[in-house]
Amino acid sequence: MENLAKYLVIGGVILILIGGGVYLASKFGLPLGHLPGDFHMDNGSFKFYFPLASSILISVILTILLNLLARLFRK
Repeated sequence: MENLAKYLVIGGVILILIGGGVYLASKFGLPLGHLPGDFHMDNGSFKFYFPLASSILISVILTILLNLLARLFRK
């Protein structure tokens, strides 16, 4: 149980850091969600939004961060 608790705390801290990063990105005007490669369609009553470029950017950043964390906690 102790290991599960440790992993939950680490996961919570990571989620707080990600949330803070997204909040700061919006405060500093970074265009997440409005990058070239994010698809927007608006046909009257039908609206479609697919943030492809933003998803790829966030995926790359999270991959780098999680690899760094894994190297720090590796025994």
